Amino acid sequence: MMMMEKQTRANLPMATATVGPSSWRNATIKEIQVSQSCVDKGDKGLDLGRTIDPLPSLRDNCAQQSNTVVHGYVRETRAVLVRLRESFLDTNEEVKSLLRGKEALEKKLEHIRKDIALNKMSTEVRCTRPMRERERDGADTLLERELQHLYHLKKALEAQLRSVQKQLQILDQSRKRLNAVIQERNRVLDLICHAVSSVTGGRTSRTNSGRASRHQPSDKSMMTFGANGGYTQQISFNMSSGTEKRPSPTHQAEERLGTPPSDPLGPYTPEAAAAMEQAREARQRSVALRKEIKDAIENTRKLRDTAHAAVNGGMNRKVAETVTLQQHLTVASGENRHAIHRSQRWYDATEKARYYTVGPEMQSDLEMRERLYRPLVRVYQRHPGTNLPEAQDIIRGAEGLDKSLLTTSRNIGMLQMAQNRLQDDIFHKRAGASVDSSVVRMRRRLANHRWVVGSV
Repeated sequence: MMMMEKQTRANLPMATATVGPSSWRNATIKEIQVSQSCVDKGDKGLDLGRTIDPLPSLRDNCAQQSNTVVHGYVRETRAVLVRLRESFLDTNEEVKSLLRGKEALEKKLEHIRKDIALNKMSTEVRCTRPMRERERDGADTLLERELQHLYHLKKALEAQLRSVQKQLQILDQSRKRLNAVIQERNRVLDLICHAVSSVTGGRTSRTNSGRASRHQPSDKSMMTFGANGGYTQQISFNMSSGTEKRPSPTHQAEERLGTPPSDPLGPYTPEAAAAMEQAREARQRSVALRKEIKDAIENTRKLRDTAHAAVNGGMNRKVAETVTLQQHLTVASGENRHAIHRSQRWYDATEKARYYTVGPEMQSDLEMRERLYRPLVRVYQRHPGTNLPEAQDIIRGAEGLDKSLLTTSRNIGMLQMAQNRLQDDIFHKRAGASVDSSVVRMRRRLANHRWVVGSV
């Protein structure tokens, strides 16, 4: 219809009879032609506007597209945040596990320190034995070896404890870094559901093999919002013919594996990736360190128990040897006492025989038959050369008895001295066995480590 109107106006017939001047008529026709060209240009502009001008719903469409971009970005950020939180929780649990390992290590180190104190107390108690029993023996060697083993174990556990403390600091740094990244990523999630099921589709997001992100791919027709020109690109895309920008194969592989691509201006930033990688490496090192702690504690327990049993066995053997020697000494002391009694009886009998031989001290106490000048002898000595050796024989017999008494007295003295030494040795052996037995009892009593250093 518009074309018909234009053709009608263009073919407007002119009057055949002219009254007015031709210039006047030409000016009017020229104005009509100019107007017609303006009308044609305006119609072409309208047709071009209908083709390229945005619709009246541009504002709503732009808002809708922007909301779609925001929602996609927020959903991706939520998926990343879920992974970050899972990594944070795993790191936190690993810190707890490593703290429990540290407590077990400190407890074992405390036990080793108590064993060292017990070893020193055993040595000090053994120093209270009598001087005769303080000669270096196998028990002293076992105590020294046990002390060396304990010092070696103590150094090894202290080095392990330093490694644990250093690893705890690394885990704490990783946890703080993850927390900072979580707080930064969480700033855009105020208007979205934070439920993990909304990301994982109702499946649990925590698996035994670690953490796998439940990243939900966004609409293929949506361009990533985040670059400086992203909004302009999105609007241009909305106004374009609808050509789609498909993700790269690397991006598709990462989405299939649950790991979005790292983008400094995207949901999964390099800082988040670095924080998660640092936390993962720290957790792996912590797991290996916990195994080392367990092996170190078990090895320490075995070595400590072996050394403790060896020392106790050596002490028991020393006590048994001491008791055996004490029993032999007791038997020897009994034989010595029996010999003393025999010698004393012989001394008494010899002394009595000497008294009989020498006779009484006063001459008035002699009987007539005991006197040298008894009537029978006086009658016999009336003849010359009839001297009797009776007096010399009595004197020689008395001297022999005196020598026998002296020898027997010396023997008794030596036996008595030997008896005293035997008794002293028995006393010392009994004291040494008592001290060693008390050391063994003390070591058995304090082997459970349920005591405070300095209170025993």
